[in-house]
Amino acid sequence: MLSRLINFLRACWRPSSDRSVHAGSDSAGRQDGLFWYKDSGQHLIGEFSMAVVQANNLLEDQSQIESGSLSLLDSGPYGTFAGIYDGHGGPETSRYINDHLFQHLKRFAAEQNSMSVDVIRKAFQATEDGFFSVVAKQWPMKPQIAAVGSCCLVAVICNGTLYVANLGDSRAVLGRLVKATREVLAIQLSAEHNASFESVRQELHAMHPDDSQIVVLKHNVWRVKGLIQISRSIGDIYLKKPEYNREPLYAKFRLREPFKRPILSSDPSITVQELEPHDQFLILASDGLWEHLSNQEAVDIVQNSPRSGSARRLVKTALQEAAKKREMRYSDLKKIDRGVRRHFHDDISVIVMFLDSDLVSRASSLRGPTLSLRGGGMNFAAKSLAPCAASPIELGTT
Repeated sequence: MLSRLINFLRACWRPSSDRSVHAGSDSAGRQDGLFWYKDSGQHLIGEFSMAVVQANNLLEDQSQIESGSLSLLDSGPYGTFAGIYDGHGGPETSRYINDHLFQHLKRFAAEQNSMSVDVIRKAFQATEDGFFSVVAKQWPMKPQIAAVGSCCLVAVICNGTLYVANLGDSRAVLGRLVKATREVLAIQLSAEHNASFESVRQELHAMHPDDSQIVVLKHNVWRVKGLIQISRSIGDIYLKKPEYNREPLYAKFRLREPFKRPILSSDPSITVQELEPHDQFLILASDGLWEHLSNQEAVDIVQNSPRSGSARRLVKTALQEAAKKREMRYSDLKKIDRGVRRHFHDDISVIVMFLDSDLVSRASSLRGPTLSLRGGGMNFAAKSLAPCAASPIELGTT
């Protein structure tokens, strides 16, 4: 019994570098109230910056950056993986993705001994299947877990190729230098799956021609079945499997009529492109950032400031905009505690990855540095970021 308790405490406080956050070291990031940030670090083909700010009672955003081997085999592909997971209804799905998606990717990359669209798509599906197993197991005790889900945005850089995969409305934006004018233009790389877009509503109508209420305008916001804005996600099993859209699930999630096919999809949109020497950096962020900043505004902030602290600068600018919209000072916004803070802005997660063209050109021969870092999340103090013991997920379940 004692050994189990010790192992649990170790799990809550590992790795030891997490403790250095509170001591002021930047090796695993720094924490300032509800704000966590890692101003500068090195990934395989450049520098990176990372930041998270919490608004919800439990942090529903999760994020990670992994650099080095992208396979379970030493002979497999090397590169950088970054993910932004914007949860809704609770933190369980985004945490599950943070624990499992990259491992699935490494497993499929080992099987194929390469990185590909197929590897990424299989990793997404395995993560979806794994979370469904968690829901099935917990449904009798905790039926509301069927209504928890997460957006999922991933960028994989491997051998000079950039893969961007997305479910939901987080966003990846590339900063590309125009040599003639020396301007850095914002290029959006991810397709967003939000019912506010006419194209998404048309897609839903095409997939559900027999359902005139597949999208509903509710309080001036388009929602799928009047419940949720996004059309693709991990989780949200209550809108994918009809046997989980019934009592004892809360009435507000239950549909009047059973559905015959999944309403939401877990199939990601994936783009592939070769990196060019004039590609400067990549910004990955949850929609909490894009609610307050345009693509070009975000790119301008990164381009016109020092690299170190880029992600923190983006989050702070978004918070300043949120405060301005409520006619208050940023310093006063910072004093508002989690939970109440959600009335002013969403959880926001940002990763900025700089692309060193010389390293990109030599990507196939690079084997380091190795990096594994999560942005904020359950290992941090309960007073600010979501506590580790709060998740009911059995994290070993796959």
